[in-house]
Order: sequence, then structure tokens, then C-alpha cells
Amino acid sequence: MSDFQLSIKPLKLSELPSEDVIIKTGQTLIESTKSWKLGKTHEHVVKTFSDSKHRVDGVGWHCRLSEHTSEDATFEEFWSGLGVNKAENEKEFITTIKKVQLVKQISPTQSIWTLYYTFPPPVSPRVFTVLQTTHLNETSPRSGMIISIPIDLSSPETADLEKLEEKGVRGRYTSVEALTELEGGKVEWRMAVQSRPGGNIPTFISEMTMAGKVSEDVPQFIKWNQGRRTKRNAVEEPVNTQN
Repeated sequence: MSDFQLSIKPLKLSELPSEDVIIKTGQTLIESTKSWKLGKTHEHVVKTFSDSKHRVDGVGWHCRLSEHTSEDATFEEFWSGLGVNKAENEKEFITTIKKVQLVKQISPTQSIWTLYYTFPPPVSPRVFTVLQTTHLNETSPRSGMIISIPIDLSSPETADLEKLEEKGVRGRYTSVEALTELEGGKVEWRMAVQSRPGGNIPTFISEMTMAGKVSEDVPQFIKWNQGRRTKRNAVEEPVNTQN
């Protein structure tokens, strides 16, 4: 499947390329974001970019980029929050995610998850089912990548897996998140995403708001990580037994 391209078109399990192909395709996409059109800066620190040339079903690509000191999060903290148990962790810091379910563990670095989102009325709940592939390069400077691809479980051979999905409007997204270790303990967090919420939400509205919505994840993750760090430090802090 050498002609594989990342898009919001869902794949059946029988159509999945190898992990190596997915990773290489993700790396190529992330590299291409460096030449995308610069957009607004959100949350004071998150730069956004877009690529409208490679649209699928009227949906373009969006990218956000932020740089963080170790005060925000170390590389290890970024990876443990995004590269390990990603869906379960996202449920903790993205308020619209109410439920996540592991559908199938394919390998230590590849798994299928279904995520259930709720929104204020009149927007109905959305269900996103994705294959998550992770890749960690521990050679200095370290880097990591998390690639999410929309999955279609409606085939007869995956009927048992489809039962694990929550009921709701089916949405689709594909994303590549890249973490890169920089000098001085800093970390670059770059994400490229293509998304379609489904239902009656017009595509042009979701396209207009996409950059701002994905930018919100950055301060939410940092706040969650700092709370996690505080709890961890409290557990590790030695107890003073002296009177």
C-alpha cells in the first residue's frame, strides 16, 4: 500500500497499511507543515497554519505549533501524556470527551480506540473511532509521533468490535502529533489535523473554527500535566518523622 495517504476517509481493518508506512507518511506530513500558510496565534503561544490544497470532502488540513519549557512539561511528561494511554489521558484534560473505550490492541504501539464527545445543545454527541500508532525515537535529540486514523468497523468481520462503539453521530478525524526535544530542555509540540464532525454542522463552520478549537488543547494539557506533577511530587516527597 505504497500510495497510502492520510485523510479523513475511514479505513477498514483489512485496508490498513503497515505501521512503518503509517509512520513514514506521518513524518512526511509533519515536515510539509513547515511550508503551510501561517494563520492566527491562539492562546498567546500557539501558532496555527493551514493547507487548503489537499482537501478531502471539502475538508482541509490545519496545524498548530507551540514550544514549551520544562516548566510546562518535560519531554518525558509530554510523551507519557500523549504517547502512552493517549485516549484515556485526553479524557482527563479535554472536557468534551466523556468516554473512551479500547476496541482492539493490535501491538504495543498500535491500538484502536473509540471516543465519545458531548457538546452543549443543540449539538448531538459525536463518536470518533481511530487507529492510534505511536513511534518513539530515543536517540538524542529525542522525538515522538502519535498518528490517529479514522476506522470503519461496519464490516461483518468487525461486527463484534463495532458493538463497543457508543451511540452518536459518527465524526471523523485524522491527526499527526509530533514531539521534538529542543535545546535547553524545551519541547516543540506540532500537530496536523483534518476533521469533519458529521451531522448537520456545515463544513465551512467547522473549518473556520478548527484552528481555535485544536489550540485549546495546549493550555488544557499543560494545566492537567502540572496537576499531575503536583500529585506525583506529593507522593514522592519524604515524610518527616522527626518530632
